[in-house]
Amino acid sequence: MLDCPATSVVELVEWTLRESGLGAPRLHRNGKDSDPLIVLTAAAAVKLGLPERLEGHEQRRSLRLAEDHPVVKQVVKAKWRLTQRGFGPWARIYRKAQGRERQCVQLAILSWDALDERSWPGVAEMEPADVARVLEVYAQRVITPRGSTAVSGLELMTALRPPTRAVRDEATGNWVSAYNPGSLGTEPMDPAPPEATPEHPVVVDSGWTGGFLNEEAYQWVRPVDLLTDEECTLPFAVGLDLNTAFLAAAARLVVGLSAPDHFAGPKFNPKIPGSWLVDLSHVEVDPRLPSPFTPDGMRPTGLAWYQTHTVAYAQELGYNVTPIEAYLRRETGAYLDPWHDRLKTAYVDTLADLGVTKDLSDAEFLAAMERHKEVDPAMAAVLAAIKATVKGGIGKLRERPQGKHYKEGERWPALQRPTWRPDIRAAVISKARINMHRKLRNMATMTGLYPLAVLSDCVVYPSPGASPLDFLPYAASGKPQPGGFRLGPTPGLAKLEGVQSMLWAVDLMEQGHNPARHIKGGDAVLDEGE
Repeated sequence: MLDCPATSVVELVEWTLRESGLGAPRLHRNGKDSDPLIVLTAAAAVKLGLPERLEGHEQRRSLRLAEDHPVVKQVVKAKWRLTQRGFGPWARIYRKAQGRERQCVQLAILSWDALDERSWPGVAEMEPADVARVLEVYAQRVITPRGSTAVSGLELMTALRPPTRAVRDEATGNWVSAYNPGSLGTEPMDPAPPEATPEHPVVVDSGWTGGFLNEEAYQWVRPVDLLTDEECTLPFAVGLDLNTAFLAAAARLVVGLSAPDHFAGPKFNPKIPGSWLVDLSHVEVDPRLPSPFTPDGMRPTGLAWYQTHTVAYAQELGYNVTPIEAYLRRETGAYLDPWHDRLKTAYVDTLADLGVTKDLSDAEFLAAMERHKEVDPAMAAVLAAIKATVKGGIGKLRERPQGKHYKEGERWPALQRPTWRPDIRAAVISKARINMHRKLRNMATMTGLYPLAVLSDCVVYPSPGASPLDFLPYAASGKPQPGGFRLGPTPGLAKLEGVQSMLWAVDLMEQGHNPARHIKGGDAVLDEGE
């Protein structure tokens, strides 16, 4: 608790930098310390001359104060600057750094929806002390928020793998800035045409018509005519959800660090990250399972672009693969490893605060998960924010242009970032989808069970009972069988998503809907990749 004498935004910024002592130390020795974050309640915003709410027709997140607003004019007059994003729910106010001292303060304005309900459930309505607790735990375990959870997820990648490091120049003896090995560097990099989006300049300027990588999460429903009478007479449909499946996929994931090179007729190598043009239509998969190669689970019909993990899986299934061409990267590394490790620890520690620990039996785990949100709403909000940070951070690697004035082929702001890397996003999603398929296949082999539907990291099985314990494979010793779905609190293990009647599930399937999207009940719609 600090007494703050400021009566204007400019005074607040100066007090924060000179007297408050706020901020957080760097997460990597070559990185930068975190700038202080000041969160304003509605009352504080009004006291500092800001409107209580931002009005306008745009999406809430893109609303900004007008440039002629008195507070914006005060800030500029005092020789402070605002970023290009202007004075919105997350405003950055800064001056050029002087020597080692950075001069920058981040503001988050609660009544302007800075903490949106999807990523920070219930936080905007909490008492200020609880808001502070939620953000403090998130800042300690993840990073000081810098905007949406998606922005924070991306900032965390850079904070843990800074693009540069200081090295001594042998000729002059002075310290200079040099590339930090294992990072994405300081310069943005264009993707290969098949990795780009259709509006990207590398596609539009080259007239590329060779197709695109389609590595997305599953949205698949088993055809109703492939259900057996035996399955239809089972009473329940049980949904399992994999904890932060994208985070689990990021572990020890080798991605490209250099620009893509084009190869004609390359021999497939599962160790090299990249995009391969190959025909996988000859791979036979049980029709009661989705195809591992397409997001909709349909069998491929001919040549298509795939990320390395997807092609390697065809090989794992015993099939020959002969790529026609490829875009591959010579320099590689496990770029996301520190990001995975930090977020995994944050996720597991926060679940443990909610009573869900690694030492629970499966039955105890299911019971603890059922009540974990009531144990401590503030910690439950931190958990939701950590999940949103994973999902949003991966999504930001391929941020599309926003705004109605965008013209195809123009460079949009996200392309200026070294972290605009659709190939890395494709690698994560490909690995997550292949991991899911491997488990589906193992489950079929071990138990003879086939899924009704899959949506991203949620899978629905027909079941004789209302619990996952009624159909998951266990050894005689009571231990879970390796290879299938296992319950537990760590990334990649499963939790119960929801239970409905088998009748309900079949009814939805007949109408062309995905039961995995609605198994939770109520109006809950599963966000892809949550």
